[in-house]
Amino acid sequence: MNNNSNKMFFLFILFFSTLISISSNSWFGCWIGLEINLLSFIPLISNSKNLLSVETSLKYFLTQSLASINFLFMILIKFSLLKNFDMNNIISIMMNSSLLMKMGSAPFHFWFPNIVEGLSWMNNFMLMTWQKISPMILLSYYFNKNFLIFMIIMNLIIGSLGGLNQTSLRKLLAFSSINNLGWMIFSIMISENLWLFYFLIYSMMIFMMISLFFLMNMYFMNQLFINNMNFFIKLNLLINFLSLGGLPPFMGFMPKWIIINFLLINKFYFLTFIFMMTSLIIIYYYIRIIYSSFMFNYFKMKWMNLLMKNNMSLINLSSFISISSMILSTFIFM
Repeated sequence: MNNNSNKMFFLFILFFSTLISISSNSWFGCWIGLEINLLSFIPLISNSKNLLSVETSLKYFLTQSLASINFLFMILIKFSLLKNFDMNNIISIMMNSSLLMKMGSAPFHFWFPNIVEGLSWMNNFMLMTWQKISPMILLSYYFNKNFLIFMIIMNLIIGSLGGLNQTSLRKLLAFSSINNLGWMIFSIMISENLWLFYFLIYSMMIFMMISLFFLMNMYFMNQLFINNMNFFIKLNLLINFLSLGGLPPFMGFMPKWIIINFLLINKFYFLTFIFMMTSLIIIYYYIRIIYSSFMFNYFKMKWMNLLMKNNMSLINLSSFISISSMILSTFIFM
């Protein structure tokens, strides 16, 4: 009980710190919010009984601290030490790099898949969604356009190619998150409302995926092939994977469609080509996973029967929401 109350306290501080960051009227206040966010997230992911969790907490602390120090140093240079020097481009690039490192964006992504591998599914959901809000909003306040476009291309390419040879479902979702980060950064350069729309749909899709893996106790790709799952669970996986990849008429296609439409109207043809090709690579290996899981049918283990019996109502609810979202998005496209 005491452990749960501590977790609830740090969870409340985590939410509160994000609100401090995005509502602050000074860069120093934003930095304080980011630091409170870091210090409240570490107790949530650390577990003294799990050595991998302790190692993950330390890695997360070191990378985030490095980004925070760089961010604070750039704030001090910009607003107090070098007011008379024209260093705006360098300072904006360094500040953007710090915020991108906090989000786990390429090419500062090397810590992200390793940390994801050491976290539970629910902590991964927090890391892939809520922990991106503060840096993303701060990035929209002060950014270098050319630098961010280069970072978007890096995110798209690394996020799509990085997931090709993965056997861990957590790492697969980590690289998917890096790819989607490229889309989100471009959406926030267009409009904050578009970013909010993309972020909410992405959060819903990733929640459906993670909740299913959590209920089925799945961590590696071979578990999708070995377990002779219910047809509705396989259908749920199919819809969620293809929606996450951005295939029409699934829900995940809608925000991507808006972004590609904007790119074509403004004649960003090369960027459109990269966005579309990287999405095709992601859809390719998602279809490869789904095809294999549909084709392979092995006998279930006894523990699998018991697990499915206990969580069947929640799994059916998840399947219903996925199918409903597909039907709804189909009507919207019509």
